[in-house]
Amino acid sequence: MIKHPHLEELRNNIAKKNDDITPKRIKWIKRNPYYYRQLLKTLKFVVVENSRVLNLRCSIGYILNELRPSKGVGVDSSAEQIEEARRKYPELEFHAQNAEQVGVEGEFDHIIISSTEDIVDIKASLDQLKQNCHSRTRIVFTYYNYAWHSLVRLAERLKLKLPQKVHNWVSPNDIDNLLHLSGYEAIYHKKFILIPFNIPVLSYFMNRFVARLPIFRHLCMMNITVARLLPAQELNPSVSIVIPCRNEAGNIQAAVERIPQLAADQEIIFGDDKSTDGTPDVVLEMAEKYPEKNIRLVNSPGINKAQNVWTCFDAAEKDVLMILDADLTVIPEELPYFYEAISKGYGEFINGSRLLYPMHDEAMRFFNVMGNKFFSMFFSYILDTKIKDTLCGTKVLYRSDFKKVKALRDSWGVTDRWGDYELIFGAAKTHLKLIDLPVHYMERTYGETKMTGRIKNGLVMLRMSIAALLKIKFY
Repeated sequence: MIKHPHLEELRNNIAKKNDDITPKRIKWIKRNPYYYRQLLKTLKFVVVENSRVLNLRCSIGYILNELRPSKGVGVDSSAEQIEEARRKYPELEFHAQNAEQVGVEGEFDHIIISSTEDIVDIKASLDQLKQNCHSRTRIVFTYYNYAWHSLVRLAERLKLKLPQKVHNWVSPNDIDNLLHLSGYEAIYHKKFILIPFNIPVLSYFMNRFVARLPIFRHLCMMNITVARLLPAQELNPSVSIVIPCRNEAGNIQAAVERIPQLAADQEIIFGDDKSTDGTPDVVLEMAEKYPEKNIRLVNSPGINKAQNVWTCFDAAEKDVLMILDADLTVIPEELPYFYEAISKGYGEFINGSRLLYPMHDEAMRFFNVMGNKFFSMFFSYILDTKIKDTLCGTKVLYRSDFKKVKALRDSWGVTDRWGDYELIFGAAKTHLKLIDLPVHYMERTYGETKMTGRIKNGLVMLRMSIAALLKIKFY
């Protein structure tokens, strides 16, 4: 933390201002229940109940308490507000400290930085907070939209808002830059609250739907940014390569021989989905022929590809889960790119994208390409993250993250036969860092495609997308 007479004076003034408004804080929360419900709904979308939460600029602890943490720690420079927080919420832990010089021990799942406007040196706070982060900690900023500057001032004069003399007006770009300079990375930004008070029906419609639409979203009062700490070093995780297959006997040997050694500790799992062409026999033959490749056969329930993948994931024993389709249309030689991306921490969910490089001959039909492009645009809007290819079978994530994604399975209103949407939506809902990785897409050389009934499948995908729209975008 930089100490300079002017900055110290500003810090003291902010602390005194917050001391002075302590008696009014509870009254203002009670007078503005609608605004706080909207704020908490957005925070609860990010912060999982019963997680470990550190809240900077916690005020009297109301927000922290409402998030129901398993361990909740609040920090604020206002000694008066901290004393009030301790009195109201004795089961939580509070510290009267400057947000730029936090002395709290331990790691947290979520670190919420409230009232960003009152932090004199935001970078100093971010630098200090690294000691409280683990590899999956999420940093959550809440801050005003500068477009509301005049309206906030007016509301304070009319006593519709508690006067706070906002000091910093930061934009999402400012937050992104500060995060980058401090070794963090933004995962996504959201904007919320078009109408901060309750007008029956109108407020609900405007804040749930209109506030999420292009153009209108930029008029929202509040911003939220969710970020993560960038990995400090490359890891060397073990890896389970999962190959779901049904009647792919002619591709098994090529898959085994072409899959590179990605990690010192690696296994190849073939999930057989009731094949009738002798696929399991070929897998067992390859396991005997190549014992050093640690090949395993898992008998799947024969329902659909998604259930096949889930069965294999449950049987997997390594750190990283990697899917390779048995048709080998995504070539095994490119799997090292996926391993590099996840082991170096470039992303936490690596999604293959077949729509960058030219496709080999008839690898993908025209209408499949058009449908994929439509859903990629729809997904990108829903998730606030660019997704170029939603149906590429090659996807990679940590097994520990899959456990969180698994808890959301079958919650999207329709059964996903392929599993791609379940994985993408689950990864987004659990706030993993999603990135696309371009791959070359080749034509199948053995067997028949399982992607039939394009219109029926397209309608299923559309229904799932609409369900995700309501749960992720219009929550």
